[in-house]
Amino acid sequence: MSVLALALATGRPSIAQHRVDKLWETDSVLAIPESVLPQRECLYVSLIDGGAWAADHKGGVARLDHHGKVLSDTWITGLDAPKGLARYGNLLYVADLSNVVVIDIPANRIDHKIPVPGAKGLNDITVANDGTVYVTDTQQSNVFKIQEEKPSLYADSLKGVNGIKAVGKLVYILTGDGMYVSDAPHKVRKLCDLEHGGDGIEPVGNGDFLVTSWGGWLYYVNAAGDKQLLLDTHETNHKTADIGYDPETKTVYVPTFLGRSVAAYRLSADHGQ
Repeated sequence: MSVLALALATGRPSIAQHRVDKLWETDSVLAIPESVLPQRECLYVSLIDGGAWAADHKGGVARLDHHGKVLSDTWITGLDAPKGLARYGNLLYVADLSNVVVIDIPANRIDHKIPVPGAKGLNDITVANDGTVYVTDTQQSNVFKIQEEKPSLYADSLKGVNGIKAVGKLVYILTGDGMYVSDAPHKVRKLCDLEHGGDGIEPVGNGDFLVTSWGGWLYYVNAAGDKQLLLDTHETNHKTADIGYDPETKTVYVPTFLGRSVAAYRLSADHGQ
C-alpha cells in the first residue's frame, strides 16, 4: 500500500519522508567525541577521552572546521567527562559530571564553573532564549534548571534521561524509553517511544526533530510523534551520540563516540517515497 493510500485508509495525513546522505567523516583521531555544536566560526566537539563518568581531568573540547578538518583537539583541556554543549552569547556551556563549565569563547579559556548540588552524571545541556540553562543528570534521573547561576530541580524520576532542547517556551527531553515535552516544572508529556533510548535531539522546524539513540540509530520525528529511521550503524563501533544540526545548510553532524570521529550528513526530503 502506498503512503498516500495508507493515509486515506487510516484518515491520517501522509507523513513526509526524509533521508540523509553522507558528506564527509573525519579520520578516527578524536578522543571519544560525545557532542557536536555547529557555530558560524567552527564546530565545537566535546571529547571525553577517559572514562565516560570518570572525574579524571582527561576531557576537553575540540574545534573543527565545517569540512571536518581538526583546528585544535586541545582548545579546552582539563575537564572530566564533558558531554553536552550549548551556547549563549559568547559563553559556551558544557555539562561535565557535577558541574556546568562555562567557557569564554573569545578568550579561549574556562571562565568559571557552576556546581550542581546532588548531580552525579550531567549529560546534555540547552539554553533557552532568555538565558535559562537546562541540564540533564542521567545518573540521578533528574533535569535541573539554572537561572542567574542558581540550579534548581526542574524534573525528576526520568529514568535514563539524556538529550534536552529548549524550543521557545517548551523543553523537549529524551529518556531511556521515549521523547517527552514539558511546559512547566515537574510536568512532562510523552510524544513517542524510543525503543533504544534517546541521546541527541535537534529541532529542524515545524515541530519536527532529529533524534538519536546512542547505539547507532538516527530518526526523523515529526510533530505528531511519528518517527522514520534515517541511519542505522548499530552493528559497527560508529555510535550516534549528541548530534548537532545546521539549519542553514541542513547538515547533521554525528559524533561517533567509539568510532573516534565526526561524520556529516545532508538532510533532505526523500522524493522517491
